[in-house]
Amino acid sequence: MDAARQGAERSRNMGTESKDIIDFLAGIETGSSLEAIRSRRLQARENAQRSYAALFEPADFGDVAAVERHAVAAFVAGVHGEPSTTSFYTAGLAKTGGAAIADIVKVEIERARTEGPYGAFPAGLLSVEDKDGPTYRVADESRPILDGRLATALEHVHLLVFHPRDASPSDLHALLDAGWSCNAIVTLSQLVAFLSFQIRTIAGLRTLGASIGRRASVSAKAS
Repeated sequence: MDAARQGAERSRNMGTESKDIIDFLAGIETGSSLEAIRSRRLQARENAQRSYAALFEPADFGDVAAVERHAVAAFVAGVHGEPSTTSFYTAGLAKTGGAAIADIVKVEIERARTEGPYGAFPAGLLSVEDKDGPTYRVADESRPILDGRLATALEHVHLLVFHPRDASPSDLHALLDAGWSCNAIVTLSQLVAFLSFQIRTIAGLRTLGASIGRRASVSAKAS
């Protein structure tokens, strides 16, 4: 089963209230070496899980609906090229009433993928790292389904992921004009930050797990 199908299967079967989301998406089994390693940083592990619960399982979703949260999460994971996590949040999007949106988000992920980061630093020593890159805009045919509010959010998310140096007050005003409140904009930024952290942590754990597996295989052969 490929990574994308695994992510969708995990989303269908998972009870997030009883399973650590990072362990789950990284495929960490109970009693494994990786679980033992993660248990050494119990507070960090618990705080990451609390962040997930606060963003995706709050008692009150406030100004950012569950559909919007899952759409943003799927988009962030998708443009990072993380198929299992993308599938997990896409399945969550469908389950929260966004099945039609999910198909459009998949299309927009393909349109939005690029390399980065791009942007320009203030004139000075770091200017040698300035790099031009494409500015993402949601396709005209996608906007009626996403609606202007979510379309603007995806464009802003792409800016934060690939053009963090170029973010400006005018970008925040675009969100306000599209109907995002100040509290909702904070939540949007929290979603991007959490997904970026989650994706990198999962990738690191998978790499570590593969390394442990290779060492175990070498040791077994040597014995």
